Amino acid sequence: MGKSGGARRVDPADRAQLAESPVRFRRVLALFRPHWLRMVLVVVVIIEASLVALGQPLLIRTLVDRALPNGNRTLLLLCVFGLVSVAATNGILGIVQAWLTTSAGQAVMSDLRTRVFDHVQNQSMDFFTRTRGGEIQSRLTNDIGGLQAIVTNTATSIVTSLTTVTATLVAMLALSPRLTILSAIVLPPAVLMTRRVAVLRKDITAARQKTLANLTGQINESLSVNGALLTKTLGIAESRSSSFASDSRELANLEVRFRMAGRGRMATMDFAFAAIPALVYLAAGFPEFMGEISLGTLIAFTTLQANVFKPLMSLLNLGADWVAALALLSRIFGYLDLPVEVEEPHDPQPLENVRGRVCFEKVTFRYTGSESNVLDGVSLTIPAGHTVAIVGKTGSGKSTIGHLLARLADPTSGRITIDGVDIRQVRSKDLSRTVGIVNQSPYLTHSSIRENLLMGNPRATEEELWKALSTAQISDLVRSLPEGLETVVGSHGLRLSGGEKQRIAIARTILSTPQLLILDEATSALDTQTEHQLQSALDALTRGRTTLVIAHRLSTIKDADTVCVLSNGRIIEQGTFTELVEAGGAFAQLADEEARATDEAPLAQEDTP
Repeated sequence: MGKSGGARRVDPADRAQLAESPVRFRRVLALFRPHWLRMVLVVVVIIEASLVALGQPLLIRTLVDRALPNGNRTLLLLCVFGLVSVAATNGILGIVQAWLTTSAGQAVMSDLRTRVFDHVQNQSMDFFTRTRGGEIQSRLTNDIGGLQAIVTNTATSIVTSLTTVTATLVAMLALSPRLTILSAIVLPPAVLMTRRVAVLRKDITAARQKTLANLTGQINESLSVNGALLTKTLGIAESRSSSFASDSRELANLEVRFRMAGRGRMATMDFAFAAIPALVYLAAGFPEFMGEISLGTLIAFTTLQANVFKPLMSLLNLGADWVAALALLSRIFGYLDLPVEVEEPHDPQPLENVRGRVCFEKVTFRYTGSESNVLDGVSLTIPAGHTVAIVGKTGSGKSTIGHLLARLADPTSGRITIDGVDIRQVRSKDLSRTVGIVNQSPYLTHSSIRENLLMGNPRATEEELWKALSTAQISDLVRSLPEGLETVVGSHGLRLSGGEKQRIAIARTILSTPQLLILDEATSALDTQTEHQLQSALDALTRGRTTLVIAHRLSTIKDADTVCVLSNGRIIEQGTFTELVEAGGAFAQLADEEARATDEAPLAQEDTP
C-alpha cells in the first residue's frame, strides 16, 4: 500500500488556459471513439478485478471463523485454494488491464500526435516564422506526453477507484454496519492528513522541475556547438560555471527536501494504517456498543478497510488531474484548430507534360494582420525555358515572389499559373515535383550524404546519385571522403562548408528533376571564389529549365533573359542586364552601389561595348 499517487493542487495556469480556450467534453470523447471496444474491455476487466479482490477478506473470515476452529480440513483446503486462486486471477487480470489500458492510451495518443503533426505540417511558412522556436516541439512531445500519462493512468484510475470503493463499502456494510459507520468517521481525517503531506511534496516537485529545466537549458546553451563557441569567444566560461553550480546546489537541496517530504508522507500513511485498525480493534472490545464480532469478521473488515484507502486518495486527486488533462488538450486542440492558409484543392488539376510557362497575374500579397502589402499588383510572364532574375533592395519583396510560386503561401489577390493552370488547383506533392528550390541556406538533415540525396528522389540508382553529384561539381570531394556517400553530414550539415552544402543541395534538386527552378539568393552567403566554383553547377542545373532567380549579387545574373527590378512590392524596371545598365535607372544605381562595395570596376563599364 506504499503509494497513494500523491495529492495534487489545480495549477492556476491550467485554469487560465481553460478559461481562455474551453474544451468540450464531446470533443474529448471523440478521441476515444475509434477505440471504444478496447475501452469497454478495460472497464469490464477493472470491474472483474475489483469483485474478485473482495473474495480474499471473505475467504479469510471463513477460514478463521469456521475452518481452523472446527478442524475442517476440507474447508481449509478450499479456502486456501480460493485465496491462491484470487491472487492468481488478480495477477492475470492486472496484466490484461495494463495491456489494454496502455495499448488503448498509446493508440489514442498516437492518433492525436499524428493529427497535430500533419496539421502543423500543412501550415504556411508564415506560421513557422512567427511561431516561437521550440513551441511546436513542446506541443508534440511535452503536452501530448503529459496527456498520455493522464489518459493512461487517470482514466482507468477513475473506474478502478470508483469500483473498488463502492464494492468495498458494500462488503464492509455486509460484514458490520456499525464498524463501517465508525470507519466513515475516522477514514476521512486520516486521508486528508496524508493529503496535506503529499501537497507539500507536490510543491517541492514543482520547484525541482523548474530548477532542473534551468539546468537543462544551461547545458543546451553552453555545451552545444554554437554555445561552446560563444563561451570561448566571449570568455564567459567562469560566469556560466558559477551559474550552473548555483542551480546544481539548489537542485541538490530540493532533492533532499523532496526525499524527506516523502519520508514524512510515508510515516503519516503508516500512522493512518496503524491507527485505523487499532480503533476498530478497540471498538470490537465493546460488544455492548458494536455487537458481537467474530475474529474472522474483524480480520476481514480491517483488510477491506485498508484496501479502501488508496482509491479514496486517487479520487481526491481526480479534480486536479482532470483540469490538467483538459488544459493540455486545450493547448493541443489550439494547434488542431489553426486554419490552414494553404489548402489542398478540392478538385485538383493535373500538371502533365509541363513546358514551364509561368504567369503572375496582378498578384498582391500581405501577411495576416498586416495593413501593408509586400507585393502590390505584380504581373510577370516567364516563357518556358527562360531565366528571369528578380532584383531589388532588402524588403522589396523579392523572396516573396519565389515563395508564392512554390506555394509556400497564397496571394491575397490575383493568381499564379503554370502552363495556364492556377497553382492553387494543383496538389502540393505534384507542385513540389514540378518546382525545385535552391535556397541561400540549404537544409541538410543529420544523416548520410546518400540519405540527403535520396530525399530528392527515393528511387534514384547509385549511378544517378553520382551523376547528380558530378553535375553539381562535388563528386570528387564525396569520393575522397573515407565513407563516401555514407558520410554523416552532421546537424544542419555542420561538417560541410557553405559551398559544399550548397552543392549537395543542388545535387538533391537535380535528382528531383523539376521543370521549374527557383534560385533564392543561392550564392549570397558564399565568398566570391566559392561562388564562382558553384556557378557552373547552377548553370548545369538551370539548363533547359524555366528559372526564377532571386538575386543578391548582380554579377550572377548577367546571362538572365530578363531582369526585373522590384521596389516596394512593384516591378519598376524590366529588361536585359545590359539594357537596364544603359538606361541609368534604379538597376544601374544598384549596380554602381555593388561595384563600390566590392571595390571593383563599375559593372556598367564591364558590359559597355
